[in-house]
Amino acid sequence: MPATPDDLLEGLAAGREEAFVALYDAYGARLFAAACGMLDSREEAEDAVQDVFAGLVQARARLRHIENLKAYLFASLRHAAKRRMGRAKTSQFDTAEVAMPAAGAGPDAEVSHRLEVALRRLPREQREVIALHVDAGLTFTEVAAVLDLSANTAASRYRYAMEKLREAMKESQRGIV
Repeated sequence: MPATPDDLLEGLAAGREEAFVALYDAYGARLFAAACGMLDSREEAEDAVQDVFAGLVQARARLRHIENLKAYLFASLRHAAKRRMGRAKTSQFDTAEVAMPAAGAGPDAEVSHRLEVALRRLPREQREVIALHVDAGLTFTEVAAVLDLSANTAASRYRYAMEKLREAMKESQRGIV
């Protein structure tokens, strides 16, 4: 199994299956979590992650020249998610698409549902930052590299998103939404 990012990139460029497996083991769950935050369905998120790995296979000859594999992966995910969003019938989120918690599921399930609805109502730019920072665990510097922004802009979008989420949660608790 490749030990360093350079070894991993060499293995990917050479088309070694164990390199792709190691890459998936290292980043698959975080890519999927970020994709779920960017897209409106688990199926679309799964497909976006698959698109990233298929793209790696197709572009393997160029992989030796990548300087930051993590940023490359999440930038590829962002592009895959945008392509999938472009194919969607509507860009407007329907809150009915978020499954209601089962009767008697408890207060945590209800809070989780309200948060999911609030997240889906955020502007796409803010959802991307939340998905990359919270779900994928990227730093604001890494988020900025993926989104081609300054780190300050990434941090500001995160702050604005968190303010909107706090307000939405307060409103939903009061029964406004």
